[in-house]
Amino acid sequence: MARRIDVTGADGVRLAAWEFGDPPKTGSDPTEHTTGSGAPSVLLLHGLMGRASHWASTARRLSERYRAVALDQRGHGRSDKPPQASFTRDAYVDDTEAALEQLGLGPAVLIGHAMGALTAWQLAAQRPDLVRGLIICDMRASALGAASQREWAQWFEAWPVPFATLADVRKWFGEDDPWVERPNPARGEFYAEVMAESPDGWRPVFDLGQMLRSRETWVYDAHWEELAQVRCPALVVRGLDGELGRAEAQEMVRVLPRGRYAEVADAGHLVHYDQPDAWRAAIEPFLDTLQDA
Repeated sequence: MARRIDVTGADGVRLAAWEFGDPPKTGSDPTEHTTGSGAPSVLLLHGLMGRASHWASTARRLSERYRAVALDQRGHGRSDKPPQASFTRDAYVDDTEAALEQLGLGPAVLIGHAMGALTAWQLAAQRPDLVRGLIICDMRASALGAASQREWAQWFEAWPVPFATLADVRKWFGEDDPWVERPNPARGEFYAEVMAESPDGWRPVFDLGQMLRSRETWVYDAHWEELAQVRCPALVVRGLDGELGRAEAQEMVRVLPRGRYAEVADAGHLVHYDQPDAWRAAIEPFLDTLQDA
């Protein structure tokens, strides 16, 4: 099952938070949940163009031991997408802070993929009282630059929207997309989850312009200084074929005051989606160290 809890983010933007495990065993308040002794709550943050449902398998597994909540970030999933909304780093960080406080999760473990990982470590640096542990999945700390932003704009223009069927979505993103080096069915499924049927076919649930606006707020800057300010235990996870190279990942671990490293074989950028079992095997030992910490 999936249970929605509404959160009010920065500037009044309505956000959708989701629990994919069993409902709370005590009380009628959906923000109340009883976990095992000393077990922290977990907030899962998807990356750019992602949605909370991409964390469903991870959240269900974690919900056996923790209160695990996944957040649709502003502009994504079922959360609001106001045309004039702010898509700055501060807005995303403030939304996450609001979710932790309104859901009574803190101090929590933040698990973030890509953009969600950057949001997580920026919040951990600003509000250490709210963050007990941090898992960074395939997000670079280095600046990516203007060329990267131009490539993304060109990629968005290449999308053959609207797609006639979901099968076409899966095939294009899994096989035909020029960004695909080799067929990747998991990638096709990932993007199928962020499409919705419209009168003329299947279109993304997000606005591509808002995605570019979100991305341009981090690609021109490096984020090493904020990484160094994270005081809680932190795990950096990369897929061997992902966007975060091994040398940079290991430097991130060195910069983090309490950093650790893990990698997942046969996984690309979508580590938790490509190899869900290996992903969980990589993060669970780290989570175990946070019990009663």
